[in-house]
Amino acid sequence: MMPQVIDATGTPIRDEETPIVFAPRPAGGSHAIFRAVHRELANPRAGTASTLRRDEVAGGGRKPWRQKGTGRARQGSIRSPQWRHGGVVFGPKPRSYALDLNKKERRGAFIAVLSDRFANGAVTVLDPAGFGMQKTAEFAALLFGQEKHAKKRPRTLLVYGRDERAGQMFKRLGRNLRGTGITDTGALDVKDVLRFTRLILTVEAYAQLVSICERHAS
Repeated sequence: MMPQVIDATGTPIRDEETPIVFAPRPAGGSHAIFRAVHRELANPRAGTASTLRRDEVAGGGRKPWRQKGTGRARQGSIRSPQWRHGGVVFGPKPRSYALDLNKKERRGAFIAVLSDRFANGAVTVLDPAGFGMQKTAEFAALLFGQEKHAKKRPRTLLVYGRDERAGQMFKRLGRNLRGTGITDTGALDVKDVLRFTRLILTVEAYAQLVSICERHAS
């Protein structure tokens, strides 16, 4: 479906032709999308969780009591896992959770999720010329028709151009809107597109995404 272009007041202007790069694609790319999202979620993990093994716990240099004759279970060291403050069996150690995914698969997954949004009519293009809103209520009316619809409408992601001047204004106006995200084309990834049902792209962001995806698809 062709994305609709709206002006700074939310009034439809025209329908934009869907770029070839976002044309509907045959099924079968879901595994690449899964791998891309898995990577995006795993790579930021710090991997700093750490526990002490039996050989790293302080103390326990001598046997706590003799082997026989006490009536208690035999023990060799207070560093054994069954003791309080003893070593941890198979506990976590610092590690990297980073996953590798080749560029072709990453780019293919990104184009695939955007193509899905275009195919389902979930993309709107915003022409911010003359944009001068100062209140969140006005901004909600632009995105959802009326402010009260913001809670009921599908989760919406507004994407602006990487260096677009109005970006900070969008962030300020939309930070308190429930179910609404604001990001730029440089930070947009597969996970973000999937988290939101509807995309609103500024004219500049739309042009940048088309350019990026056409370059990657060639």
